[in-house]
Amino acid sequence: MELKKVPLNDIHEQLGAKMVSFAGYNMPVSYTSLLEEHKTVREAVGVFDVSHMGEFFISGPKALDLIQKVSSNDASKLVVGQAQYSCLPNATGGIVDDLLIYKMSEEKYMLVVNASNIEKDWNWIKSHNSFGAVMEDQSNDYALLAVQGPKAMDAMQKLTDVNLEGLKYYTFEVDEFAGEKDVIISATGYTGSGGLELYVPAKSAENVWRKVLDAGEEFGIKPIGLGARDTLRMEMGLCLYGNDIDDTTSPIEAKLGWITKFTKDFINSENLKKQKEEGVDRKLVGFHMIDRGIPRKGYEILDMEGNTVGVVTSGTQSPNLGHGIGLGYVKTDLSKPETPIQIAVRKNQIKAVVKKLPLI
Repeated sequence: MELKKVPLNDIHEQLGAKMVSFAGYNMPVSYTSLLEEHKTVREAVGVFDVSHMGEFFISGPKALDLIQKVSSNDASKLVVGQAQYSCLPNATGGIVDDLLIYKMSEEKYMLVVNASNIEKDWNWIKSHNSFGAVMEDQSNDYALLAVQGPKAMDAMQKLTDVNLEGLKYYTFEVDEFAGEKDVIISATGYTGSGGLELYVPAKSAENVWRKVLDAGEEFGIKPIGLGARDTLRMEMGLCLYGNDIDDTTSPIEAKLGWITKFTKDFINSENLKKQKEEGVDRKLVGFHMIDRGIPRKGYEILDMEGNTVGVVTSGTQSPNLGHGIGLGYVKTDLSKPETPIQIAVRKNQIKAVVKKLPLI
């Protein structure tokens, strides 16, 4: 199957980015080195092209009713200009996807979903739309640029009249940015280093990309690939769909109880409530490697006697810490911070320790 291309595909290739197939798209994994790109975001500012993400708009008098039914968080708490992290529970205890929900107006919401799940999510939500809510898939109409890092707000302020420092975490404004109208300027991100996500009409992507790089030049801005996006989110202990959460992991097991609100009924809420009350057999934890070794997805997690007690779902060498870190599911009695565990790296049993999130 031919790879889909984001609007800025040619620019990434001109910049010499290493391109890879990701979620059916041709995407830049790195431009220079992963270490350099990771450091740039932690210490200064970087810009990611994440235009492969999906955007659905749900509107009408019953838009909220549909969202409340399919999502785990309580979207009735949102005010216009606010966003919320949530997930779509399935009927069997797992997760269809995790997503962001934006309240655009009293009867209009934007749902931002993972690229690999656009079709799956669309069909899932549509199958539960007994409310007559109007659904529009505008995934191809938007480019999404994430300008992330401690200097992001300062660097981007010259491109808009919106007071970026005054934009609270998980709030947004729709305004002019880089000379383009109707840009959704959102104080969200997937790096733990602060910054913005910019939802830009696809036709304006190139103009905004160039102006973002120009405006950020004095702050040391660099384009950043998906490789560093992954190491940044792992250091923060943020879940990646398909690794740490999927159709078989419950939000309670994944420590997403904080986005699972039982003040309302939603798909499978009864069973998930039971899980929350009675406890679960396994939990998602973060861990640091003590011995040398890099944990990888699929590696077994062992107790100190060498018994298999779980599996690694994400792992890497932490650029900030200089040693291996990871996420994985373990038996609940081993999920407390500072519990010693081992990771089976090839034929070796490597010492590690459970840590409270975030991992840095």
